[in-house]
Amino acid sequence: MEIFEKHLQQAIKSLKLAGHITYVTFPLVNEKRLLLKIFDEVYMSIICSINAILHYEYFYKKIKLYKNSQHNLATFTNKCAKKYSLTNEQTKIIKDIIEINKKYKKSAMEFVKRDKLVILSDNLATQTLDINLINKYLLLAKELVVNVKNVFEHSS
Repeated sequence: MEIFEKHLQQAIKSLKLAGHITYVTFPLVNEKRLLLKIFDEVYMSIICSINAILHYEYFYKKIKLYKNSQHNLATFTNKCAKKYSLTNEQTKIIKDIIEINKKYKKSAMEFVKRDKLVILSDNLATQTLDINLINKYLLLAKELVVNVKNVFEHSS
């Protein structure tokens, strides 16, 4: 099994977990902190999908891989996104998800306020997540995984 197939399998696994928590567990327990777990799984699914794309394109010698994740993200957005049927809006949302994850990892704290999860950074800037935004991200991750699977299946 090639490395890009392993990345795709991990993306599917994270996507299934995010979907289960979103549509089964979250409505049942209604714990807002689950939004962070769902967001983490959506993020992992997107990152694994991007890694699968990059490794696949590298395997077929269409791109170069870099040690720097910023360069790899730029390669993905500039050279691979269109091939995998991603619009500019979807690419922008993917970048936003990656940026939110960076803010979350560096955040001083997060707390629940009403129906939203608020991530507070060191400079007191806030980023909020709610179930509607998480659903939007989850749908994007599903589309990305389906597009990747379609390209992989049609080229083999």
